[in-house]
Amino acid sequence: MKEKKFSLATVHIVLIVLSLIFVSPLLWMVTTAIKPIEETMTATPTLLPSKFLWDNFPKAVTYGSKELGYIPFLLYARNTLMVTLLCVAGSVCSNAVVAYAFARLRWPGRDFFFAVTLATMMVPFPVLMVPTFGLFKWLGWVGSFRPLWVPAFFGSAFSIFLLRQFFRTIPMELSEAAKIDGCSEVRIFTDILLPLAKPALAVVALFTFMGTWNDFMGPMIYLSDQETFTLSLGLQAYQSQHGGTQWNLLMAAATVVILPVIVVFFFAQKMFIQGIATSGLKG
Repeated sequence: MKEKKFSLATVHIVLIVLSLIFVSPLLWMVTTAIKPIEETMTATPTLLPSKFLWDNFPKAVTYGSKELGYIPFLLYARNTLMVTLLCVAGSVCSNAVVAYAFARLRWPGRDFFFAVTLATMMVPFPVLMVPTFGLFKWLGWVGSFRPLWVPAFFGSAFSIFLLRQFFRTIPMELSEAAKIDGCSEVRIFTDILLPLAKPALAVVALFTFMGTWNDFMGPMIYLSDQETFTLSLGLQAYQSQHGGTQWNLLMAAATVVILPVIVVFFFAQKMFIQGIATSGLKG
C-alpha cells in the first residue's frame, strides 16, 4: 500500500513539473503583455513586471497612429470568427456523413476506400500546397475566404477515422430496430446516431476550431488584402518597421487572440475527454 501511494505521488509530481514546463511559454506571454516596454528588452529578463500595465490590452486592440494607420483588430476578429464557424460547420457535417457510411453501411469497396482515406494522412501539406493553390487560382478564389473554408465541407481523414470509430461502438441493434419501425437511413443517422455521437462531434468541432482559429499558413497563402486578414496574419502588423516593435502590445494582442481557444476548451473539456476516450473502444 505504501509503495502504491509513493508511486502515485511520484506520478503526480512528474505531471505537475511537466505541466509547468508546458505552460511556461503561456505565462511568459501573459506577463510580458502587462510589462512596460522597457522591461521587455532588458538583458536579464524577469517573469513578473515591476508595474502591472493592464491597459496594454485595450492599447493593443487599438494599436496604431494617424500617420501609419490603426490596426483593424476587430475586423480581423470578425474575419477569423466567420471563417472558423464555416469550417466547424462544414467539418462536423461532412465528416459525420462520411464516417457513417464507412461505419454503418455495407457497400462494395468500403474497406478499400477507407484505407485510401487514411493513406491521405501520410501526404505532407507541402506536397499539396502548390497544386491546391493552382486549383484555387484557376477557380478565381485566391484573395477570398473560400480557399480557407470550402475544403472543410469535403472532410478530413483524421476526423472521419475518429467518428467512424465512435459510430462502431454503437450497437447495430439500434439501427435494425429503427428499420423495423420504418425509419430510413437518413432518419437513423439524424435522429439516433448523431445525438449519441455528441462527444465525438464535439472533439471534431474543437479540433477544427483550434486549427482554423490559429491557422497562419492558409491566410498567408490565399489572402492579400488587409481587409480580409485574419487574426493570426494580422499579428504581423504589430511588428513595426518604423522605430521597433512594441513587444508588450504584441504579446497583449497574442493573449487576446488565444483567449477564445482557452475558453472554448475549458467549457468543452469534459465532452472532449469523453469523446476521445470512447472513440477507439472497438476496432
